Amino acid sequence: MTLEPYLVLFGFIVACTLVALSGALFRPGPWYERMAKPSWTPPNYVFGPVWTVLYVMIAVSGWLVWRAAGFEGAPVAFAIYGVQLALNALWSAIFFGMRRPGLAIVDVAALWLSILATIVAFYPHSQTAALLLLPYLVWVSIASALNVAVWRLNLPSARVRS
Repeated sequence: MTLEPYLVLFGFIVACTLVALSGALFRPGPWYERMAKPSWTPPNYVFGPVWTVLYVMIAVSGWLVWRAAGFEGAPVAFAIYGVQLALNALWSAIFFGMRRPGLAIVDVAALWLSILATIVAFYPHSQTAALLLLPYLVWVSIASALNVAVWRLNLPSARVRS
């Protein structure tokens, strides 16, 4: 038995952890707390556990495709996977770091499309991997709607409040 599969799984977990650090670096803070939000906004304590589970699922999903095809056997799928990870990390920096909810809508729309594309690209290699990304797509759908609602509720001053 070789350690390689476990090392690669660890690599996927590290990659997802690095993406998650964006949310830790760019936190909501008082600026976000003062913003008007829709009544259906989840409580803040929900986001950490939900994202933790999703990042584990994202990591395992990538690992399953690696096990089925290797990096060489699914280069397009892994390129799309990398794009969605980058867009995921970028969202917190844009929304909370730059305080640009309108610009974050562009990022979250691209993220949503890249997650869908990852699901489609992963499916031929591992249906389980593709299915593991569905909760992520659902959560980002909710996050997208929340992003748009917060932006609309705080026009035109969403960017200038401090």
